[in-house]
Amino acid sequence: MHPQGFSPSAAASRFRVVAAIPARYGSTRLPAKALLPLAGKPMVEHVWRRTLLARGLDRVVVLTDDERIASVARGFGADVELTPADCASGTDRIAWAARGWDCQGVVNVQGDEPLIDPEGISRIAEHLAAHPEDPIVTLATDAEPGDDATPSAVKVVLDRAGYALYFSRAGIPFPRQAGGAKPLRHLGIYGYRRDALLALAALEPTPLERSESLEQLRALENGLRIRVLTGARPSW
Repeated sequence: MHPQGFSPSAAASRFRVVAAIPARYGSTRLPAKALLPLAGKPMVEHVWRRTLLARGLDRVVVLTDDERIASVARGFGADVELTPADCASGTDRIAWAARGWDCQGVVNVQGDEPLIDPEGISRIAEHLAAHPEDPIVTLATDAEPGDDATPSAVKVVLDRAGYALYFSRAGIPFPRQAGGAKPLRHLGIYGYRRDALLALAALEPTPLERSESLEQLRALENGLRIRVLTGARPSW
């Protein structure tokens, strides 16, 4: 089952991938976080420079709702697009901009990950191009001790084919017996088929998404499969 407007067999002469870095000025916990100086450069510049090192990208663009971030980003050489301030999330911001892009794949690189691994971005971009049957791709790594009791560490469980069954802030799977599934921690970077991204952003928030405050559950609740690539290097 796929949301209306999504077709996994959409043809394209060449698969083009855009990496988008959403950078909002009015962060609730830390306003102007994208401009926070780290080692002499604003945080968003670190993210942008590391994204440029990734393979499989045709374009890297910073998306922001604020001219202050846009001006700084243009100053260090970034491609920048201004998006509406009322976009509810980074996904909505990217979807708004992606409606005008000539591409088939989009990678959402969070603007507050200054140590993001370029190899992880590469894996997602290359998987999108090689596997058009996968509407959404993300990364996971082995969970660390204490992750099961940490709500900010999002966990994921997979089916036998490597697709997500569920994401949770709770400890999953519960270790009732030894020798079971290896606990995995989700890394918050996503790749989308462009048509899947636009379809997802058009959907209303879902009950599980609201319960866990995890946007990716909207995709699962609407029948969009999420491929999870394991063994990724965390950025902390």
